[in-house]
Amino acid sequence: MSGALTYLYVPGDMPARFDKALASGADAVVLDLEDAVALRDKDSARAEVAAWVAACEPGDVEVWVRVNPGPLQEADIRAVAHARLTGVWLPKVGSPEEIAIADRVLADVCPHAAVSPLLETGAALFDALAIAQGPRVRFLQIGEADLAVDLGIDGESDPSALLFARSQVVAASAAAGLLPPLGAVSRNFRDLDAFTADTQSLSRLGFVGRACIHPAQVPAARAVFEPTPEDVTRARAVLSALESGGAGVDQDGHLIDEAVAKRARRVMERA
Repeated sequence: MSGALTYLYVPGDMPARFDKALASGADAVVLDLEDAVALRDKDSARAEVAAWVAACEPGDVEVWVRVNPGPLQEADIRAVAHARLTGVWLPKVGSPEEIAIADRVLADVCPHAAVSPLLETGAALFDALAIAQGPRVRFLQIGEADLAVDLGIDGESDPSALLFARSQVVAASAAAGLLPPLGAVSRNFRDLDAFTADTQSLSRLGFVGRACIHPAQVPAARAVFEPTPEDVTRARAVLSALESGGAGVDQDGHLIDEAVAKRARRVMERA
């Protein structure tokens, strides 16, 4: 089970930033071979990312690569496959068959690797549960910019336009027994107050963790998702009450049922 809360994107054609991302304080780095790399630079970026993954010393930091969809995907996966690779992000996934294709390649070259599909179309949303149930899937994501274009909505100026999609993906993740979905990137890295408010909204909807495009977003995202000392104290009190005799109320006089206990366990896991 991943304990990562912050994922920092790095363009795959900017190798000078790879080590900096690893040292940024993010729980995971995501080397991007897809949207961040121009078509003419795809081959050189793949080689740079593959060489770095093979040589890096990530310690506790997870290492993911967002590969390209379509014809480039298998070559991307085979190039970056390594024992240090945590997994691959699969963009523009529209069906469970695409997960199965990636699984077959990974089974050959990187059997331990996980996958995280990005749902970016209306069709993908309605196939979210089947996609979530695919092999190797650790958590789902929404490619919100592409999804908004596909649906013809304005999710940037009015995030509530994406409420249905976000809730759909949260529900599909729970139904499939996955980790909660990861919050999508925000291009606004200068207004950290707005970023924090949007991240809090995602947290309330059931997302855990967030993809970031700038190191400044990393501590802001972590502050939202990491339990406070008060959260941990309350959760520990709930679990202690249950362990010491199944007390029916917590320290605030609230009923302790299985839902309350489950929430407390999640807080302790995240802490």
